[in-house]
Amino acid sequence: MSDGQIFKPDKDFSKEADTLVPEALELAKRGLSAALEKLSAFEKQTRQASDLASTSRTLVAIVTACKDAGDWSLLNEQVLLLSKKHGQLKQATTKMVQVVMSFLDDAPDVETRLSVIETLRTVTEGKIFVEVERARITKRLSNIKKSQGDKKAAAEILCELQVETFGSMERREKTDFILDQVALCIEIGDYTQAAILSRKIGTKYFARKPKKIAVERAREEKEREEKRKNRSADDPPLPVEEDVTDLKLRYYEQQITLARLDDKYLDACKNYRQVLDTEAVEENPEMLLPTLQRVIYFAILAPYDNEQSDLLHRIHQDTRNSRVPLDAQLLRLFTIPELMRWPEVARQFGPHLCGTDVFDAETGQSEDAKANQRWTDLRKRVIEHNVRVVAKYYTRIQMGRLTQLLDLDEDETEKYISELVTAKTVYAKIDRPARVVSFAKPKDADDVLNEWSGKMKSLLGLLERIDHLINREEMMNRILPVERGGKTSTVH
Repeated sequence: MSDGQIFKPDKDFSKEADTLVPEALELAKRGLSAALEKLSAFEKQTRQASDLASTSRTLVAIVTACKDAGDWSLLNEQVLLLSKKHGQLKQATTKMVQVVMSFLDDAPDVETRLSVIETLRTVTEGKIFVEVERARITKRLSNIKKSQGDKKAAAEILCELQVETFGSMERREKTDFILDQVALCIEIGDYTQAAILSRKIGTKYFARKPKKIAVERAREEKEREEKRKNRSADDPPLPVEEDVTDLKLRYYEQQITLARLDDKYLDACKNYRQVLDTEAVEENPEMLLPTLQRVIYFAILAPYDNEQSDLLHRIHQDTRNSRVPLDAQLLRLFTIPELMRWPEVARQFGPHLCGTDVFDAETGQSEDAKANQRWTDLRKRVIEHNVRVVAKYYTRIQMGRLTQLLDLDEDETEKYISELVTAKTVYAKIDRPARVVSFAKPKDADDVLNEWSGKMKSLLGLLERIDHLINREEMMNRILPVERGGKTSTVH
């Protein structure tokens, strides 16, 4: 096979091709063998003369004659034979593969279609100049396997290709291909592989582009038109602004699925926020309101840390929360240092929350097996919030009073305090004999010395201030007039 470089043909067979190819196709209707012999002899002449246009027409004519005759096995043989010819032009092979791909929909049955696909996969294996065609053929094979119910085989076939390395494939098609790979991995339960594949997609591709005014659009269109006029045949195609909203929603839907399966609530919240930052979602109330709710739910469910707390307060400031008032009210309770009684929370918000697909008060109420686990986690977050509030206002508290504030028994109280201490969210020590919980963090020598130094500095500042006030009063008394025996005099 040639190295792909296009040379000037030694002889132009275009006129001969205009006559011979239609005659051969007409002859094929009466006798396929004679037509193939005639076309094969002409293909050798055009190939040896490096006439790309005529060679491509001849290859297409050969496979078309086999297809029109309904001899699919001969078609497969000819494709394999022609692709292995010495000095075969790469561009001609690419054209032949593309034409045979268009024949797949005309195959009489699935077995015939599979045989043609396997032939094309054999021809395109290891050849960079037909890597895009190989990817498309492989995707069709995977879809057939999936339709037959063999999802595992479909995933293995599709995931064997590393399309992110294909330089000739457009970015949109690459992204769509990888999303299909991730979707199949999720369907067969291979979540680790799905997470690895999803990292191949750069999220900057989905970034929302700012709206442009009419003047900017006109200027860009003018610049693009000038580049189009000055562009040579060897230059790469001009980039086109694409609407990737469908790909963005598919990507984040998959990321949300993976995050929910692994109970990564903070990641799920971030992904929902990305969905929220989509024009199609903002303009559609049926998509906007559920997305707003889920942003709030998963922000609340995420374990407490600095990032979660910051995100929670930023979500609370979103003015669109007014469209989901009950959820916004629940969110507000987590942003203020006040106690929440779980029985009251469950009574006030429980029916509304369990009406969604996120929470279930009882096991087995919905198809989502983890919905009840999220309800349990919500109760846990309420209790942890209450413990943090108590730790903020108390240094020492009786165990009985603490259990009353938390609406728990002593065992559960100790359990939640221990978990928060282990996570270094609060500091606490439990004196079981005295039944006292201490939230006062002991200070080491450096902290004590620094505190003493700060207090001494403050004390000296106050003394200096007092001395200044005393001196000022003395000076004022010296210059004020004093009455002596009815006469006004100045104190000396």
